[in-house]
Amino acid sequence: MDIREILNKCDHTQLAVTATWEDIRLLIDDGIRFQTASVCIPPCFVRRAKEYADGKVRICTVIGFPNGYNATPVKVFETKQAVEDGADEIDMVINIGDLKAREYGAIEREISAVKAACGGKILKVIIETCLLTEEEKTEMCRIVTAAGADFIKTSTGFSKAGATREDVALMKANVGPGVRVKAAGGISSVKDAEDFVALGADRLGTSRIVKIVKEEHLL
Repeated sequence: MDIREILNKCDHTQLAVTATWEDIRLLIDDGIRFQTASVCIPPCFVRRAKEYADGKVRICTVIGFPNGYNATPVKVFETKQAVEDGADEIDMVINIGDLKAREYGAIEREISAVKAACGGKILKVIIETCLLTEEEKTEMCRIVTAAGADFIKTSTGFSKAGATREDVALMKANVGPGVRVKAAGGISSVKDAEDFVALGADRLGTSRIVKIVKEEHLL
């Protein structure tokens, strides 16, 4: 696979709690230079990032991150604020406790509410696969589809593990028409990226691929 194709699928990501505006600015510069799908950044930087990027790369941000246990109205408010600030894409974390309790209706209603708050922007739903059973992962594919989200996403990158090949294959096999898959967390090589794309991932949440391209002068 051509490295440009992989970069075009990358949400180039900087979500470290220590990230400064200078870190975000450099991330945007790289996102523009390497034509990544988006740059994924903390909500507090969205407005400045939107102005700085000037339409040259899409701005993605996170909601209810990383634990997902914010109340639904808080996630909805966060989403509205992010969209008002200029976010093009929203990555939200589900309430994992509700999933463990089989409160499936509550999860679907929350995703639907956040999707409505997106105002037509892309919504990706993070389910944190490393904390879930196979049954729970499959159920989330159904719920994300029913709620009208655009993507189901494996991981925050802040829990005990990230994306696996098995989880991406499972998600691809179980989501409904029109729902795409994002693999995130632990994508540390071009081979990882190629494997995830081959298994059906339409997006990759990673900072490592751009770093590899720069270090190894792949472009």
